[in-house]
Amino acid sequence: MESQEAPGSRRESLVLAAYRLIAERGFEGLRTRDIAKAVGLNIATLHYYFPTKEALVRGVVGHAFTRFRSTLASEGSAVDQLRQHFNGLRRLAREEPDLFAVMGELALRAPRDPTIGTLMQATDDAWHGMMRTLLRRARDEQGINTEIDPDDFAALVVVALRGTYLLPVASSHPERVDRALSQMERLLGI
Repeated sequence: MESQEAPGSRRESLVLAAYRLIAERGFEGLRTRDIAKAVGLNIATLHYYFPTKEALVRGVVGHAFTRFRSTLASEGSAVDQLRQHFNGLRRLAREEPDLFAVMGELALRAPRDPTIGTLMQATDDAWHGMMRTLLRRARDEQGINTEIDPDDFAALVVVALRGTYLLPVASSHPERVDRALSQMERLLGI
């Protein structure tokens, strides 16, 4: 018997099931039949919502990016927003280690899968752009070390955090995220 959820929540349930399976089994262990079963649907219904596995993975990437975006404040000084973002990343590393595991799986798959590669590049580009803008504002407000180049430092943030979820051991050790962020805060002078 199929679930009687609303279409939006059914899509979300499918994305969350895929997300959990990637975190538990890795990308190679992701099977659409297992996703459908986890949500209580048949495979045809899953394909109604997500005609391809790539479409489902887009949903997973979107969900993960939303979790990262949840660490961004819309108010306060640029320095306050940077602090909140870094503290939010620390919280995610502690409370949602699956997020780092999923992003690591997708990042490892990206070079072999053009669709995932494009999604991951777009995610990195969006994060880099947001960080660059925030760092530029913080520098203009003289809230960070004024010798910092916002574009270069934004690249450092993206690469450093990406590195923490590419290392499987790191995804289960939030202190590595904290150490990387603490070093960045020292360099920024915040």
